[in-house]
Amino acid sequence: MASTPRTGALDWLAAAQGSAHLGSGLLLLPAGQRWDVLLAPGRLGHHALAVLIRLARPGPVYADFGDEHLGFLVPVGTAGRWVGTGLRGAGAGTWVVLPHPARRGSSGVRWLVPPDGSGALTDPVVFELALHEAAAELYRTEQWPSTPRPSDDL
Repeated sequence: MASTPRTGALDWLAAAQGSAHLGSGLLLLPAGQRWDVLLAPGRLGHHALAVLIRLARPGPVYADFGDEHLGFLVPVGTAGRWVGTGLRGAGAGTWVVLPHPARRGSSGVRWLVPPDGSGALTDPVVFELALHEAAAELYRTEQWPSTPRPSDDL
C-alpha cells in the first residue's frame, strides 16, 4: 500500500523516538534526533519565510499561538551551533509541540509549510541569508529598529 503525503509526513515525524500525542492535533516530540528547530520572532520569521520561498523550497515551518514565533525545522546540530541573535534553538535534550501533519487551521500551532515525509529540512545557510534579507527589508520599510542620527556637533 502506497503512503500518501499526509501519512508519509506523520511517519517521518513519529520516527522521532519518544513522541507523544497531546490531543487536539498536537504532538510532543524530541528535537535533536531527526531535526532541530530555530524559532524566529513572528514578524521577522514571516518575512524570512517569504524570502526562503523565493530562494528555495524551505523545509517544514510552523507558527505558534498568535504567530508569536515561527519554527523552522533544520538539520540536527544546527541549534547548538547557531550564533545569530534574536533566535532561539531547540536541539538535543529539548521537546517541542508540533501540529499533526493533517492539522489545518488559522489559529493555534499550525503548519505554514507542512512536512512532506521526504525528510527535507531548511538549509541553515540559506535560512541565514533569508534572515538578513528579511531584517534589511523590515528596516527599509518600517525603519525597524529606529536608530538616532549622530550629532553634527561632535
